[in-house]
Amino acid sequence: MEFRISEEMFYGLLLSLGSFLLAMFLTPIYTHFAYKYKFWKKQKKTAVDGKALPVMTKLHAHKFANGRHFPTMAGIIGVITVGVVTFACNWDRGQTWLPLFGFLGGSLVGLIDDMINVFGDGHGAAGLRAPVKFAMITAVGLLLGWFFSVKLGWSAIRIPFVGVWELPWWLMTAVFAFAVVATSNAVNISDGLDGLAGGLSMIAYAAFGVIALFQGNWMLFGFCLTVVGWLLSYVWFNVPPARFMMGDVGSFALGAGLGVVAMMTDSFLLLPIIGGLLVIEAGSSLLQIIWKKVFKHKLFISAPIHHHLEAKGWGEPKIVMRFWVIAGVLALIGIFIAAASGIA
Repeated sequence: MEFRISEEMFYGLLLSLGSFLLAMFLTPIYTHFAYKYKFWKKQKKTAVDGKALPVMTKLHAHKFANGRHFPTMAGIIGVITVGVVTFACNWDRGQTWLPLFGFLGGSLVGLIDDMINVFGDGHGAAGLRAPVKFAMITAVGLLLGWFFSVKLGWSAIRIPFVGVWELPWWLMTAVFAFAVVATSNAVNISDGLDGLAGGLSMIAYAAFGVIALFQGNWMLFGFCLTVVGWLLSYVWFNVPPARFMMGDVGSFALGAGLGVVAMMTDSFLLLPIIGGLLVIEAGSSLLQIIWKKVFKHKLFISAPIHHHLEAKGWGEPKIVMRFWVIAGVLALIGIFIAAASGIA
């Protein structure tokens, strides 16, 4: 059987290439302003419950040693890149409005958090308080979920190998918001090692892009590849040792956009598979908090799980590369289930 690249697939690949080249062009501009205006990342020393993080502080002390400055907010490059390419070349009410506005909405929440971290006085929490950040991203999810269910008319969730589950508009809105909030926080939590969040997100977007292509949603496929193009550029500069961090402006944008893409490919229940490591990352942090409250001691040396592995002696590149491999396997499993169950 002869394999031929369709016009739609070729267009998606062009969007990815254009996104990559634009991000590579914008990176030195960002770097110039990051150093000029001192977008320095403040080391996180307290958890969401306000308690100290001595293990993580010790593990990452070398990154801030000898007065080293570590720029953050590099996710701005991705926001500009994905926004420009989508607005200019891939604008469609039915397929790209929602993922783009999810991406931009998440980035706005993250940008506010980063600005407080970078330009705040350094006292107390390094950024927005967790309840405030949660409320803001929830508002973004609910607004987009309302548009998804009421304006675009989505009213069911597909259960692989079973069928569809019809939902009232308000419940569909709530499910959509949950996908956005959960994925945003999961990507944000995974952004703790050089290249980890970027690599995991790139694999997940590529997988959902393949599903969208199989479904004939080629503009949604193009959006996913646009994000992949930026992330290829980001990972180029962010593999250990990283030149900069994406910050919450990038991680919340990626997470919110990914949650929207999962809903729009009718693959909500595949999100925990394709994004399995993101689930483990977020779940380990939640489990650590619950475990300490109930049993009065820690389950992990440090949470999320990548910091636990660091404390056990795994090197940072080793953790990142192995997580990428596992994410790739999970993505293939998710694509297989989508194809076998009729989702794709």
